[in-house]
Amino acid sequence: MPLATTGELVTHAAENRSAVAAFNIITLEHVEAVIAGAESTGAPVILQVSENAVKFRYGRLLPLARAAVAAAERADVPVALHLDHVQSDDLLHQAPGAGFGSVMYDAAHLPYADNLAATRAAADWAHARHLWIEAELGQIGGKDGRAPLDAHAPGARTDPTQADDFVAGTGVDALAVAIGSAHAMTTRTAALDHALLGRLSAALSVPLVLHGSSGVPDHGLVAAVAGGIAKVNVGTALNAAMTGAIRDFLAAHPDAVDSRKYLHVGRDAMAREVARIIDVLAGGRTAPPADQVVSPA
Repeated sequence: MPLATTGELVTHAAENRSAVAAFNIITLEHVEAVIAGAESTGAPVILQVSENAVKFRYGRLLPLARAAVAAAERADVPVALHLDHVQSDDLLHQAPGAGFGSVMYDAAHLPYADNLAATRAAADWAHARHLWIEAELGQIGGKDGRAPLDAHAPGARTDPTQADDFVAGTGVDALAVAIGSAHAMTTRTAALDHALLGRLSAALSVPLVLHGSSGVPDHGLVAAVAGGIAKVNVGTALNAAMTGAIRDFLAAHPDAVDSRKYLHVGRDAMAREVARIIDVLAGGRTAPPADQVVSPA
């Protein structure tokens, strides 16, 4: 089917007090696994390509983007393509021609006034080209190897009043909020501030996004959706599933050299994790122990 857009999927989710899952992709196996997992549940899904993933692919956006578009157009469920955590204006400007209907512009590392100005400019550029745009306020932490901020550090949480001003001043279509999760967590021990989420949801008219969701226990994700999160970003959980499955396969088959053999099990593991997370977001599962390491379902 034709590519869906992130805007329509997230808007529908927000209107129905549900959430759409957005999975970061790095390889073709990620693309195929996310779509297979979504198809097994019948749910729409968002494929996300981050600026870091583009850097990994020799700085070239088109090869992975074109593969994702081709796979999405053959999917049995709606699939959207989203460019994630963009800090480079050059990369932002490649988005429309590469098939992306949306972008997350990341200036959250800048002082507030600079973040607002940079995001306003990005939003103006994006909207002129019919791109839906997400931004971030507060510091979610854990990205690029940085430790998550202490819960009481300045800027570690999104302030509702400032967030309202930020959305009004930038014109963004959605806001990623810092409520206790962190990027790149391999343990599911993040404790979300659901009271803060409630205040943010009441203060803002745009859909809210949760980054760093791999480190959030299932019950925390269910509560976050109930509290107003409409888009849930997942990356590390897929990488952990793939790596764990491949590690186990190679331990059991030390003489294996055909990459299709271990990539197959890695892809299947990611597809199962995609289906599991989508099921969680729909309220279908309960949390494993809080200290459990992310692993294939």
